[in-house]
Amino acid sequence: MRWQNLEVLLLLWLLPLLVGVYFYAAKARRRALESFVGSDLLKLINPSVSRASRFWKAALVMVSLALIIVAGARPAWDAAPREIERQGRDVVFVVDVSRSMLAEDLKPNRLERAKLAIKDTLDRLQGDRVALVAFAGYAVVKCPLTLDYGFFRMMLDDLSPQSVSRGGTMIGDAIRKTNDEVFEDQDKRFKDIVLITDGEDHESAPVEAAAAAGERGVRLIAIGIGDEEQGQRVPVRDEWGRKSFLKHEGREVWSKLDGGTLRRMVMATPGGRYLNVATGAIDLGDVYLRLVASADKKKLESTTLQVYQEKFQIFLLLALLALVAEMLIKDRRAVTN
Repeated sequence: MRWQNLEVLLLLWLLPLLVGVYFYAAKARRRALESFVGSDLLKLINPSVSRASRFWKAALVMVSLALIIVAGARPAWDAAPREIERQGRDVVFVVDVSRSMLAEDLKPNRLERAKLAIKDTLDRLQGDRVALVAFAGYAVVKCPLTLDYGFFRMMLDDLSPQSVSRGGTMIGDAIRKTNDEVFEDQDKRFKDIVLITDGEDHESAPVEAAAAAGERGVRLIAIGIGDEEQGQRVPVRDEWGRKSFLKHEGREVWSKLDGGTLRRMVMATPGGRYLNVATGAIDLGDVYLRLVASADKKKLESTTLQVYQEKFQIFLLLALLALVAEMLIKDRRAVTN
């Protein structure tokens, strides 16, 4: 036998207390009557009261209450084996952590907004395995494919430009790293890369990398963030926390969203999609539900569980019968002249 809500059985401790209250009330009632009319006279004017009947009526109420508490604990037995299959897709979040992602055309900055969007997606995952790849001048696998969303979230929280020691933006290298070290080759389906970047690339052949991923059945969903027209300066802070802006050869660097590269990349993969967030807002969780959760899924694992049949209905029926019996018992004897 198993109990689904075992803590409910703690309410059974109320029964001895209620029994004590019952006996105290019965004695208090009798003492009150005796003090009013006396014990000898009480027998004459109240001969029809049956103490045994009152006892059984109270006992049946207590039994009914006990049965209701047991039913609330949801007892179950008659275990039967049942095979449970877990299905899902392999989803790799590839996140740009280069210094250009610190631009503040999205608040608080591009990188933090990307991390918040991924966290929203985690709350809606439906059994998919997830992985995390960070990239700048090269790519690092921060979390392999896993169903441990807590560990994934911890790795996501730790993302920063310091996650990758080499500066730059090598999107192509990140895609190739994901293909070679994260995805498994057994299936040429059920694989998604969610790429979040401002699209600036330093000659890493990203379109060719995306095409190679597409040949292996990988779908690319590219999320472009940042101002595509004017761009935004990249803030940096010195050791005293004073803010300035990144410079190259004496001139401030302005980072723009390169949507053109991302569009060509997604076109190179089957069913690829480009979502231009720019400086607006995006519900990545909704994107997941529309594009990933609704797509075909593969069998990830199979587990045989012992499923117990809940039997709380039996105890509720017995409680009802006890209450009916209590109502049928009369607490007064027939009086004969």
